[in-house]
Amino acid sequence: MEIDDSPLEKQALEHLRQGDKKRFFECQDRFLDEVKKSGEDHCSCKAPCKYHGKCLDCVLIHRGHQDHLPVCFHGMVNQRLKAVTGLSETHLADGKGNLIS
Repeated sequence: MEIDDSPLEKQALEHLRQGDKKRFFECQDRFLDEVKKSGEDHCSCKAPCKYHGKCLDCVLIHRGHQDHLPVCFHGMVNQRLKAVTGLSETHLADGKGNLIS
């Protein structure tokens, strides 16, 4: 089951862009059902955390302390920042000083 960059979620957004909210929500519901039914561990965090796999709790905690984003958001945010920083010939680096390609 693909969560990040999901084809089903892309389809949902296309319905929303076309103004078809009914089909948008149908796709969203189908996506959530498929994720839940897969039984897979979709948590991308590798830290031993008691909130592993409990996305709602994790996001609420991160919003509460506003210190950093949950690990599952890093790739998405870095991808968007890369596009923006590329406009000014700047580079992104991970926390270890390695350039993000």
